Amino acid sequence: MSVTERELGSVPGKVSGRRAGEAAGMQTHPAHPVQGGVDPEELDRQIADMYRDVANGVETDLHFPTGRPLAEALGYPAELLDRLPAEAVNSFAGVGYHFGLARLLPGERVLDLGSGSGMDVFAAAVQVGPRGNVAGVDITPEQLAKAERLVRDDHVSFRRARTEELPFETGSFDVVISNGVVNLSPDKRRVFAEAARVLRPGGRLALADIVTERQIAARTACQAELWAACIAGASQRELYMADIAAAGLELQVVQPNPAYRFTSERARQTTEKYGAQSISLLALKPTTTEPRAAAPHAGALAGAPGYPPLCAHGMNSLTDRRYDLALARQRRG
Repeated sequence: MSVTERELGSVPGKVSGRRAGEAAGMQTHPAHPVQGGVDPEELDRQIADMYRDVANGVETDLHFPTGRPLAEALGYPAELLDRLPAEAVNSFAGVGYHFGLARLLPGERVLDLGSGSGMDVFAAAVQVGPRGNVAGVDITPEQLAKAERLVRDDHVSFRRARTEELPFETGSFDVVISNGVVNLSPDKRRVFAEAARVLRPGGRLALADIVTERQIAARTACQAELWAACIAGASQRELYMADIAAAGLELQVVQPNPAYRFTSERARQTTEKYGAQSISLLALKPTTTEPRAAAPHAGALAGAPGYPPLCAHGMNSLTDRRYDLALARQRRG
């Protein structure tokens, strides 16, 4: 049985939130209203085509950089990359280094939303060790097949599923990570709601993604090709943070990733027009239903004008201390 056939079936005891009669996580498009008027079937096709080329190493005119040079520029330590499958590293197409915020611990359970060829899954597996486990979900068959072929450890697995319809039980994970993927969804609020659902109380969401200063115009948001390139689907920053809050997650840190740059002229022009930028962020799932005060500068860019300077590892000293205290409190809970 192929990886695609094996992973499309339902798994006993898992919850997918799908409608009756549908395969786990494989609706052509989400049931919620589509953001920006983009055609969901055309978007799926563009994403599949673009990331099939990434998985296969095809030399095409991508709008974004890929591979080990990108990973190193974003902050991935060379010694970590050396421990990962080279083929997975070569297909890396992320937009930031979120592991500095995630701070994974041995034995933790981690889910990667939009895992691609698996580089971040394999990186997480190194950090949580054999007592932990890491799962990745993606919709591109070629990416999944490549990632599955590169698996060397029993505590790593991949599933074909949409980020809006996760085939996992509530509270299954300690940490949810994602890298340059949420912007591809036309239903971001549902993505964050699903991430919150599968996190245990006290769990962490650490991700890198593209957001904009100004909302993308409708005529641009309708272009599935630019959407698949992580540009046209990007949310305006405050709306993005509001979707996280609506899922019941408490934002702790937001920081820019200035090393990330789109590569095509068309993408760069769109980036300049709308103020598109890469950010990394950390949010926590509360251990209780009682609201708590937001962390200092939550929703603002740490290190931006008017905020404390960034430390060497990418956080400012004030949010770093607040984060350490919040994380310790959540883990005790």
